[in-house]
Amino acid sequence: MTNNTVSSTARVLGAGLRALLVLTLVCGVLYPLAVTGAAQTLFSDQANGSEIKDREGQVVGSSLIGQRYDLPPKKGEKSPSPDLRWFQPRPSNGLGTNSVNTQYSLLLSGATNRSGDNEELIRWVKDAKAAVVKDNSTATYKVNPTDIPPDAVTSSASGLDPHISPAYAKLQVHRVAEKNGLDVKKVEDLVADHTTGRLLGFMGEPRVNVLELNTALRDLTRK
Repeated sequence: MTNNTVSSTARVLGAGLRALLVLTLVCGVLYPLAVTGAAQTLFSDQANGSEIKDREGQVVGSSLIGQRYDLPPKKGEKSPSPDLRWFQPRPSNGLGTNSVNTQYSLLLSGATNRSGDNEELIRWVKDAKAAVVKDNSTATYKVNPTDIPPDAVTSSASGLDPHISPAYAKLQVHRVAEKNGLDVKKVEDLVADHTTGRLLGFMGEPRVNVLELNTALRDLTRK
């Protein structure tokens, strides 16, 4: 009786060990290798983080995550001023002005969840609108407040949106051209070249990836 019990236990343990080894090999080695291989073969760009590189091959970021373009903060300055040589992204205060998300931090992501009549949200929009007019008006071009698109004064649902509308990009053209000593037409063409249309012609909205656009702008100014 004892021998039968030991033999039965040994068989169960042996079967369990074999199952563990097989499942470890299949699920822990073969399957991950197969998925990784398929991803690298079929979707290499996405599998590697949708990286954006400059003309030297240096990775400057991901096309999926927005970045800010600010000047080094001055002493006593609560938030840095935007570097007006570059196209600016959407506001990123999705979780409020005291959140680390205001700098496109990857630690937090979210929207304000404030209603349209919320006083703080209205103040944010008014302040952002005034800043857009001030920052983008030049000696030869004045921004009309009625031409400012919604994405210029509101953050996205995630607060990390890498895109802006073509309207907001075009609104910034004169300022970017002036700050970089470029012809306006050349900067307009740059925006047009980096404008993505609707998916399949009808899904979504036309958009401009700010990081891709600024990377191309940097390459243009280096010529």
